[in-house]
Amino acid sequence: MKKINLSITGCMGRMGQQLIKSVKNDNNFKLISLTESKKISKKIAGLKPQTNTIAAFKKANIIIDFTIPRCTLEVLKIASRLKKRVVIGTTGFSKKEENLIKNYSKKIPILKAGNMSLGVNLLIHLTEIASRSLGNKFLTKIYEVHHKNKKDFPSGTALMLGKGISDGKNKNFYSMIGKKYFNKKIFPYGKRINFNSIRKGKIIGEHEVKFSSGKEIVTLNHESFDRELYSQGALTASKWLMSKKSGLYSMRDLLNFK
Repeated sequence: MKKINLSITGCMGRMGQQLIKSVKNDNNFKLISLTESKKISKKIAGLKPQTNTIAAFKKANIIIDFTIPRCTLEVLKIASRLKKRVVIGTTGFSKKEENLIKNYSKKIPILKAGNMSLGVNLLIHLTEIASRSLGNKFLTKIYEVHHKNKKDFPSGTALMLGKGISDGKNKNFYSMIGKKYFNKKIFPYGKRINFNSIRKGKIIGEHEVKFSSGKEIVTLNHESFDRELYSQGALTASKWLMSKKSGLYSMRDLLNFK
């Protein structure tokens, strides 16, 4: 089997470093370029990091991007021009930026997921089922914890879980967003979806969805212990995306959840 030429953006970041480690153990890929927002003089994995340019991505079959929204859109602009596939693990996009990604997906295959974990994507699926089954009598809230350096909140995964709730009720997600709390010990349920984000220590990721009728509570949760599960998920997504036509895909498509 011919190896997939891979470019990794944000190579100095947590996920960039983890992806580089995972690629070394996956014979399906050949790492051909690394990029960062600023020039790096030293070599990483035998490659000198570049900035996001046509030259950096020209020989790639696929680009994996775990950066920030501004950088992701910069990468997509170049990838669209070069007709390169892109796997996006970046979170924190605005509604306007989400629409820009949809427009780029008309030209190139894009798989975008706020979380690349199999378990998390199963949790999102189960959240949708629970929301549909429990109905409007149950109020909801979502709790998430990440390491102290994570900047965006609620997390991309928390927002995906929120969308699972709204999809289950067949309602528009943005109209279902309630209050967003930060580092609160307790926070209320709501007719809309309330979020509480905790940032502390080196926690990789904890997510919890709660449904309450006032007489009973249903809880769904997931904990991540190893960042490698995200990089392995991104590589699995990359292999899957190689056979796809232009369009915007998710881990749900890859996992074939019905």
